Amino acid sequence: MREKLFFRIFIAILIIFNSDSAFSQSDVSGLIKSGPADATKLVQAYLKPLFKGFGVGLNSGWNNSAHSKNLMRFDLRIGLTGAVIQPMDETFDLTKIGLSNNIRPTNSVQTLTPTFAGGNSLNTQLTIYDSANQPIESFTMPKGTGLNMIPAPQLQGSIGLSRGIELSVRAMPKVNIGTNIGSIGMYGAGLKVELLPLISGMADKVFPIDIAVAAGYTQFSFEVPLNVPVPSGSLSAAPGQVQDFSNQRIEAKFSGINTEAIISKRFSVFTPFLSLGYNTAKTDAGLKGNYPIVTGVTPLGQKIYTNYTNPVNINQTDINGIRSNIGFQLNLAFFRIYGSYSMAEYNSFNGGIGFGLGK
Repeated sequence: MREKLFFRIFIAILIIFNSDSAFSQSDVSGLIKSGPADATKLVQAYLKPLFKGFGVGLNSGWNNSAHSKNLMRFDLRIGLTGAVIQPMDETFDLTKIGLSNNIRPTNSVQTLTPTFAGGNSLNTQLTIYDSANQPIESFTMPKGTGLNMIPAPQLQGSIGLSRGIELSVRAMPKVNIGTNIGSIGMYGAGLKVELLPLISGMADKVFPIDIAVAAGYTQFSFEVPLNVPVPSGSLSAAPGQVQDFSNQRIEAKFSGINTEAIISKRFSVFTPFLSLGYNTAKTDAGLKGNYPIVTGVTPLGQKIYTNYTNPVNINQTDINGIRSNIGFQLNLAFFRIYGSYSMAEYNSFNGGIGFGLGK
């Protein structure tokens, strides 16, 4: 039952990437018409809230108490984070992301376009020009999904070691979900050290609170197949260039590092906590394979395409700053309930359930 829920969450996230309403096959085909450099800037701007939101999710849900589990006590938990997108990240201005002069808004006064999290009311068009400033073709920017909260799941196991040390692991082997959805995988590890048990004597018995420091690293990867065909009726710019376009795909890796200091107080089965820390999140993503991109027209008006290999490559830091959390942990025999609210560049909610043995 837990495994089915976990896979459904991941499949839902991948469907978002493949949705007809945002970043579909036709959208990919349109964006890469602008050429590798401009296409990369357009993808970065369009997917900015998704990258940030998913980065927030990767760093969430590691700890819900400063108390480390006792020796060989363990639990398994499933959690889900919703990162709230800021309104300012629901649109972007095409004239302010550094596009080349070869691509410009078709309507010079319509320069705003939705990001992934934006609405679907705008139909902003871009026109591509050749070196002689002649228009080659136009395409419409992808619409938004209207999704102002980015989901990210966590599947985690934790076990207590000696002297207030707790080890947590997040792992899922690479799994192929389906031909049209692609494959996913995840791994990560975290360590929490409860400070008072490290002090000799009865310090951990005298103080009415628990204090700990913790760190965690998570990486989530996915691969989605694409099919961007040769434009109908077009000619190859060079007869000898590659004609195999069967290797097209999206590849992405999201990684996050979270460090925090935690303070909590146990009241029987209920434990509230506060934490303050620093987190970073990075994206390494791109369009891989060979893509036929229209780069000109013949004197008779026939389109000419050039093959570009791996035309979009994004390697950037999305999140880098302080993060605070407030939340609770509820222990009901072997059953656990978790919840927290985080304040950072994107505020977020996290909740989950778990099953474990001992405290």
